[in-house]
Amino acid sequence: MSVSRVGLPTGIDGSVYEDALERVLAGLDPDQRAAAAAPPGPVVVLAGAGTGKTRTITHRIAHLVASGAATGDQVLAVTFTTRAAGELRARLRALGVAGVQARTFHAAARRQLAYFWPQAIGGSMPNLVDSKLRLVAEAAARCRLSLQGAELRDVASEIEWARATLTTPEAYPQRAAQTHREPPRPADQIAALLRGYDDVKTRAGVIDFDDLLLLLTGILVEHRDVAAAVRGQYRHFVVDEYQDVTPLQQQLLDAWLGDRDSLTVVGDAQQTIYSFTGATPAYLLGMAERFPRSQVVRLTRDYRSTPQVVGCANAVIAKAAGVPAAARFALVAQRPDGPPPRCTGYDSEPEEARAAVAGVQALAATGVPYAEMAVLYRIHAQSETYEAAFAAAGVPVVLRGGDRFFERPEIREAMVLLRGAARAAEPPPGENLAAQTAEVLRAAGRDGWRADAPPPGGGAARERWDNIAALVALADGHQDLAGFVADLADRAETQHAPTVPGVTLATLHAAKGLEWDAVWLVGLADGTVPLVHAQTAAQIEEERRLLYVGVTRAREHLTLSWAAARHEGGRRSRQRSRFLDDLPGGTAPPRRPPARTKGRGAARCRGCGTPLATGAERVLGHCPNCPSDADDALFERLRNWRAATARGLGQPAFCVFTDATLTAIAERRPAGRGELAAIPGIGATKLARYATALEALIAGAEPEVVLAAATQDGRADADGTSSARDGN
Repeated sequence: MSVSRVGLPTGIDGSVYEDALERVLAGLDPDQRAAAAAPPGPVVVLAGAGTGKTRTITHRIAHLVASGAATGDQVLAVTFTTRAAGELRARLRALGVAGVQARTFHAAARRQLAYFWPQAIGGSMPNLVDSKLRLVAEAAARCRLSLQGAELRDVASEIEWARATLTTPEAYPQRAAQTHREPPRPADQIAALLRGYDDVKTRAGVIDFDDLLLLLTGILVEHRDVAAAVRGQYRHFVVDEYQDVTPLQQQLLDAWLGDRDSLTVVGDAQQTIYSFTGATPAYLLGMAERFPRSQVVRLTRDYRSTPQVVGCANAVIAKAAGVPAAARFALVAQRPDGPPPRCTGYDSEPEEARAAVAGVQALAATGVPYAEMAVLYRIHAQSETYEAAFAAAGVPVVLRGGDRFFERPEIREAMVLLRGAARAAEPPPGENLAAQTAEVLRAAGRDGWRADAPPPGGGAARERWDNIAALVALADGHQDLAGFVADLADRAETQHAPTVPGVTLATLHAAKGLEWDAVWLVGLADGTVPLVHAQTAAQIEEERRLLYVGVTRAREHLTLSWAAARHEGGRRSRQRSRFLDDLPGGTAPPRRPPARTKGRGAARCRGCGTPLATGAERVLGHCPNCPSDADDALFERLRNWRAATARGLGQPAFCVFTDATLTAIAERRPAGRGELAAIPGIGATKLARYATALEALIAGAEPEVVLAAATQDGRADADGTSSARDGN
């Protein structure tokens, strides 16, 4: 389709053309319409949670095509999850827009790299490894290091961060210190592992997922013919969740764009929750400066949640620091009123879990499906208590992060049966495609599958039945079995799974991009939200944004809770999250009085005098808002020594000393054992075990020099376990 001088596609009547454009824009609110109808060029859409960002960008693509500015195959839309990419494709199909490439950054890069590799490099593209763990272990062995289990995974994640931030091995130590990284091994060892890992890959002739982006960028920069071909194919770019882009992904996007500016980005700096992976909102916040003719549109109308949920979300994020004023906004609810959020504390985690199960059952009795309810927590370790509570009540759950839907045995078998039926000359009996699909799948499973006969009770058999039922439900909306099978193949490739009945259990990070009628945010205690490892102001603010993301997952029913103790009958020492202090009046009950120190009244910040809310704050003696005067070099020596000591004991690092205790040592630089003993977190046992090493480190010795002293002190507890039990 060409475009004439007056802007109309040639051969199309003006009124018909205007009608076609109006149909594309119909149903959009004024802000969505402004973004969708903007002319080709740089567009920044600052889209709050629930404001219809996916609707907006798909209608923008449809408007580009309908206006004649682009054909579908000239548009590349990239996002961060296969589920989101599948959703984009499905919506574009519903709008009648064909040919658009909607993929993740890695999937798009892999496709292009495979196509251009023979031309640019010669031969076939190297094999892609699904997991880097084996290669990292081999690189560690070459460096005479032993990595296993969690530490191996942590090192692999650190390598991914370095690649995502374009950090070289030589620059890693300085960059890690600047960004307050806590690497699982000393920085010089991680740098050596980065070099060794690349050597191992080269020797094996394989690449990993990060290499897809690096190699394609290199080819586009060094081979002008390849760059010309890609830029000739893709003339318009759309990037979803732009606040989550990494320097590596931005580098590839720049290579795709060249000197052009037809780029639409959508994001929300208030939902930046992946900084630990190298993601940064800087590109979203700086796009208007990089492209001076950018059109900036804000989407603030929230169509997802009730005014009560929206009010709670706005209150959580209102005091957020680190997001420029130009990128901050309050959501405006568009739905009718709903029930107020509930905020409750419990004596223990099991009690909190039982309350969540009871709430789920009560809502289910009113007709809310299990699939429209979710329990969200901060870390995976919290799931066990909830899995047990729901299992005891016989309530089905879906644990996000488990086996992928299309990789489950019953689904693989069902798809084989459906492909065979699609190739058959005669369709199976049935009034509609769903009935035909159900008839085919009667052969799935040992006893045959029946849509009207779920197995009694719960357990694995019911889970398999529910999975197949979800597959059958996908048949609705398809005309024939062959088309349905093709759609299933596309879904399997992009891991666009259907909804399976059951209450979702997921971390707050895994819940990003999802929504439910009812959400329970659990475990909201200081030390968990914000996580105890969040020490800097920036890290604490990211924890606030994470809670904001959790709140905005709820459409109507929202419950926030915390537990004072982990186990029933345990010491009730936990305080609810400080972020709950900002909820609308009356939502959260008052905190329990702050902990007191012997004979001194309430523990207060030595800088500003405010009460200290968490154990970490009381160890340091000041609140997060007051500056720390810690000796950075001493803190780094202490941390490296702690890591080596913990490895020798076979324990997590915090069992030796917490970050708060190390920071307190680096701030106070205690002289002698008497001053060491005065620091909270150093009890009599740890003082006897580690004092010699700590004194040497404070005096300026390097960790390697004092490890022998630490080992000597450690003989006071030969079994190596008392530090884990010691509450001091």
